[in-house]
Order: sequence, then C-alpha cells, then structure tokens
Amino acid sequence: MGFLARLSRVVPLLIVMAVAAGLIYVVVTYRHSPARAKEVLIKVFTWFNGIVVGFFALVSVYAFFDNAPAVLDLSLSFMVVGLVGLLVTRLANWRFLAHHPNYRKKRLAATTRRRWPWQR
Repeated sequence: MGFLARLSRVVPLLIVMAVAAGLIYVVVTYRHSPARAKEVLIKVFTWFNGIVVGFFALVSVYAFFDNAPAVLDLSLSFMVVGLVGLLVTRLANWRFLAHHPNYRKKRLAATTRRRWPWQR
C-alpha cells in the first residue's frame, strides 16, 4: 500500500512530462523530422530530469537536516522518478544512436575564408 501511495504523489509530474513530450514531439516532427524530434526529446529530457534530480536531492538533504520526514519522503519519491526518467532517457539515447549512427557525428559550422587578390 505504501508504494502505491508514493506513486500516486508523483502522478502530476509524470503527466506534465508526458504532455511536454507529446507536444515537443508533434511540433518538432511537423517542423523537421521524427528523428530530429527524438533527438530534441532526448536532449530536453536529459536536462529536465537532471534538474529534477538535483533539485529534489537538495530538498531531501534540507528535509533530512531539518528533521521533516514527510517532506523527505515526498522529495525522495520525486528524486527517484527523476532518476528513473534520466535512466530511461539515457537508454533511449543509446538505442537512438544504435539505429541512427549518423547523429553521433554533429555537423560543423561552415567557415568562409575571404581572399583578397594579393593574398595567397
């Protein structure tokens, strides 16, 4: 029962993440391609989950030293969701690069060298 109670607390975070993923995927797929949308999702969710983990780790440390077990339990639940999200994102990145090896090599910016008639 305790596990389901903890899981129900993080449902709003999971809903926000799912809606954001859907919107990002639809918009980037419309503007570019599905492969580019997956690449953008991986970048966004790596950053987002990293920030979630860092923030709730700080909240957990503060709650631990402030002797607030309810806040500690809640913040640890959110931190675990962030860690699982980060793990899933990194696994998705690994699978994406396995199926699209050309995305591993990023394009370089073009440079223009202007030459005057007297320069070699």
